[in-house]
Amino acid sequence: MTRIRTKARTKARVTARVKVSPGRIAAWAVLVGALFLTVFPFYWMVRTALTPAADLYTDSTGLVPDHPTMINFLRVLGLTSQEEAVAAGGSGAQVDFLRYLLNSVVYSGLIAVLQTLFCAMAGYAFARLRFPGRDLVFGVLIAALMVPPIFTVLPNFVLVKDLGWLNTFAGMVAPSVLMTPFAVFFLRQFFLSIPREVEEAAVLDGVGPWGLFWRVVLPMTRGPLLTIGLTTTVWAWKDYLWPLLSGREEQTRVLTVALGIFQQQSPNAQPDWTGLMAGSALSVLPVLVLLALLGRRLVESLNFTGVK
Repeated sequence: MTRIRTKARTKARVTARVKVSPGRIAAWAVLVGALFLTVFPFYWMVRTALTPAADLYTDSTGLVPDHPTMINFLRVLGLTSQEEAVAAGGSGAQVDFLRYLLNSVVYSGLIAVLQTLFCAMAGYAFARLRFPGRDLVFGVLIAALMVPPIFTVLPNFVLVKDLGWLNTFAGMVAPSVLMTPFAVFFLRQFFLSIPREVEEAAVLDGVGPWGLFWRVVLPMTRGPLLTIGLTTTVWAWKDYLWPLLSGREEQTRVLTVALGIFQQQSPNAQPDWTGLMAGSALSVLPVLVLLALLGRRLVESLNFTGVK
């Protein structure tokens, strides 16, 4: 009976705390509105992809297409003949979706893994190592945050061209594979929060500098590393301008570039909007799956304040 009364009192206190107020209602209304504005474009993209090309303009007001079909997805995946694609309202253009998907996975995966690793090394060096000019170098690195990325496109292109790396994965990932100022700053803050006593104890046990970094520090910062890796993957997956300049050929073409070329393959007619929306929806799915699997860890890592 005592336990039941205690639970009832606790429940009453929680209910009293969560009191509905005008401010709370307004906050939820703003959040719902922001969520709607974020999700609706993706929903409309899927809705357009499910619409037959013949009904694109006549059936453009309802939330659900009158005659939903999967033919646009089949066309993009190359599961229909050219005659069937043209009959379905397409331009006859082909997209080697699986090949470009693999190229996007390689491109974003290389950048995410290598950039996270090198940024972790740089962040740990700025957090723990003592060397002349450390603060000055770190200040210059942070100042690079104020430089728009578009300013570095032309120098990077000239450098990659001179190295003979155009239309290779080496040239595509080279400008982004080492370090980014935000990632170095972000990881440095977490390395500073690790108690020095932990590292000193590892040194007393005979762990060397590299062993200290690989076996002690990195396992303690899985959350921040996952955050940087995930955000870098999403950024690289949606990148368009640099892959367009450095990897336009078939063997290195990524999905974003392929969809842009697919849109331009019908210059004498209107673009194949239904096929383009189907390809765009399919290109977003891998990132959505990744966020669904790792999103919780990402939120938890943002609340990381120290070593437990």
